[in-house]
Amino acid sequence: MRPVFALVGRPNVGKSTLFNRLTRSRDALVADFPGLTRDRKYGTGEMFDRDYLVIDTGGLSGEEEGIDQYMARQTLAAVAEADAMMFIVDGKEGLNAGDEYIAQQLRETGKPVFLIINKTDRVDPDQAAAEFYGLGFAEVYSIAAVHGRGVTSMMDDILSKFPADEPSETLEGEEGEDQSIRIAFVGRPNVGKSTLVNRILGEERVIAFDEPGTTRDSIFIPFERDGKQYTLIDTAGVRRRSRVNETVEKFSIIKTLDAIREAHVIIMLVDAHDSITDQDAHLLGLVLDAGKALVIAINKWDGLQSDERDRIKDQLEVKLPFLDFAEKHFISALHGTGVGLLYKSIHAAYDSAMLKVPTSRLTRILENAVQMHQPPMISGRRIKLRYAHQGGSNPFLIVIHGNQTDKVPPAYERYLINYFHKTLKLSGTQVKLEFKTGENPFEGKRNNLTPRQIYKKKRLIKFSSGKK
Repeated sequence: MRPVFALVGRPNVGKSTLFNRLTRSRDALVADFPGLTRDRKYGTGEMFDRDYLVIDTGGLSGEEEGIDQYMARQTLAAVAEADAMMFIVDGKEGLNAGDEYIAQQLRETGKPVFLIINKTDRVDPDQAAAEFYGLGFAEVYSIAAVHGRGVTSMMDDILSKFPADEPSETLEGEEGEDQSIRIAFVGRPNVGKSTLVNRILGEERVIAFDEPGTTRDSIFIPFERDGKQYTLIDTAGVRRRSRVNETVEKFSIIKTLDAIREAHVIIMLVDAHDSITDQDAHLLGLVLDAGKALVIAINKWDGLQSDERDRIKDQLEVKLPFLDFAEKHFISALHGTGVGLLYKSIHAAYDSAMLKVPTSRLTRILENAVQMHQPPMISGRRIKLRYAHQGGSNPFLIVIHGNQTDKVPPAYERYLINYFHKTLKLSGTQVKLEFKTGENPFEGKRNNLTPRQIYKKKRLIKFSSGKK
C-alpha cells in the first residue's frame, strides 16, 4: 500500500502550500489567512516512481472553541488514518507553545513524525532549526514550500523509509480515467450540504456547523455503495457578489464553479425554511450553463406545516419553471428522511447525461419532429433541417445540420429540445442543440456578380454535372 501522510501544524504555517507542492496541483486553497483549511482534504502525489497520499488538515492550537473544535476533530481523524505525520512549523516565527502542544499530541500516537521547518527561504536553515530540536523528533527537514526548496530531497529521504509496493496485477478500472460518478452538492451557505454528505457517508467526514460559510473549499470524497463507485464533492456556499467581501471567499466560489464543471451530477440544495431566492435561480443558471445533470433537494423539510410545504412547492413552480426536467426531492439531511431516494434520481440523471445515441436514430427523431411541426419560412424560404448526430455527453449535445440554421427561432429550438428530451426519455439532464449550415459556394461572391453572371454560373454547374 502507498504511504499516507497527514500534514499537521498550527494555522498558517504553510500546510496547504506544501500539500499543493506534494500533489503538484492547486487543489488546496492557499492565502495568508489563518484557519483557511477546515476540512481534511486528500490528494495523491508521485516522486521517484513512488505513489503516496497526502491529507491536508486544519490548524491546531490547543485552544479550540466553536468551529475550531470541529477543525481539531477533523485533524485528529486524519492523524488516525495516516501512516505518518508531517509536522509543519514556521521557521520565521520560531517555536511557540502551540507547537509544543501539537508535538505532545503527535508523540502519543506512536506513529512516525517528520518535523518540517517551513519558510526558511530568507533565514539561515540551521539557525531556524536549532530551537525546534528541543521537541525531540529525530527526523528534521528545512524547506521553503512556496518555492519548492528542499521538498524533493525531503521526500526522497521520507519515502525511502517506507517499503515500496510489490508488483501486482492491475485491477480493471484502477488506472486511467476515473470510473466513479462524481456528484457535487451546491447551494447557498448553510443549506445543509455538508450535513447531507455526512448523512450519505454515515460519518462526520466534513464539518457541519451552524454557521454560514463553514466549508470554504471543494472536498472530493471517494465513496462506494452497493458495488458502485462515487465521488462526493462538498462545495462552498455561493452568495451574491455584493456579499462576497473576503478574498478567500472569492477563491471558494471559483472552486465551487470548478466542481460544477468536473461533476457528472449536481445536487442543488434549497432550504425549505427560506424563500426561493434570486441567488438560488442564479446558481441554477450556472449549473444549466455548464450543461450538467441536475437533482434538486429541498432540505429541512421535517417539521414544516402543510401550508408551508404548499408555499414552497408553489414557489418552485413559479420561480423555477425551467427545471421541469429535474427530479425534486423533499428531504431532511439531519434526520435522513428521503435521502435514500436520491440515488435513483442520481443514476437516472447520470445515465441520461452519458447516453450514446446513433446518428440514424437522432436523424429519424429529427425527421419526425419536422414532420409534426415544420420550421418557419425565412424571407420566403423554409429552413431545412437535414440530419442530426450526437456532439457530446454531459452535457448531452445534438448537432443539427441543414440550411439557414442560424435563423432558427428560439421558440422552434425549444420545441426541438422538448421533442428530443421526451422521445429519448431523458431524466435530470437537459438537451443542448448546435446548428450547422452547409457551405454555400456563392457565399461572399454573390453580391459582386450581376444577375446574368449568376445565371451563367448556374448553367455552367448544371452542364458540368451532365444535366441539360
